[in-house]
Amino acid sequence: MKKLQSTFTNMALSLTIITLVAAAALACVYLFTAAQIEQQKQQAQNAARIAVLCGHEDGTAIEAQADGFGGLIRVMVGFAPDGTILGYEVLEQQETPGLGTHIVEWFKNADKPSQNIIGRPANGHFCVSKDGGDVDAITAATISSRAFLKAINNAYATFMEQQGVQVEAHSGASVMNDSIEKEAHHE
Repeated sequence: MKKLQSTFTNMALSLTIITLVAAAALACVYLFTAAQIEQQKQQAQNAARIAVLCGHEDGTAIEAQADGFGGLIRVMVGFAPDGTILGYEVLEQQETPGLGTHIVEWFKNADKPSQNIIGRPANGHFCVSKDGGDVDAITAATISSRAFLKAINNAYATFMEQQGVQVEAHSGASVMNDSIEKEAHHE
């Protein structure tokens, strides 16, 4: 068997063939696992809905997201009819291990009221104390904490919209309340 010469054309052709074979193998693995992955995501969402509602039949579970330090943060948040946060579950996050990954439990700590959001009335204005808010950020993970709280605020905005109240997406301010205040100042 004759040995191939080491030319640019031969190397490029070999690399192309190897890349195509690897891509085809990855595509096959994806096709075989896509349904299973989707099923697991649905199971995780259903489990999160149950967990965040804590047995409240009249509660509402809302999924929301925000961009964190390491990528997208997706959360499921449970709200009581009055807007109180019943619970939350982090569905997806790629934050820094040992720092930003603490969002999974940090904001549930009943022993530390300044970081716990469970049982608090959601108002769409949760922010870290560093930004003038009343929620303690995770040490050395302020960006992750901000993103997590933004996802909570986004969930609250969706919850309020479902209640028939228009909410400004960025600040969570109620448009209805703004127009009422403006009318009151003109009288």
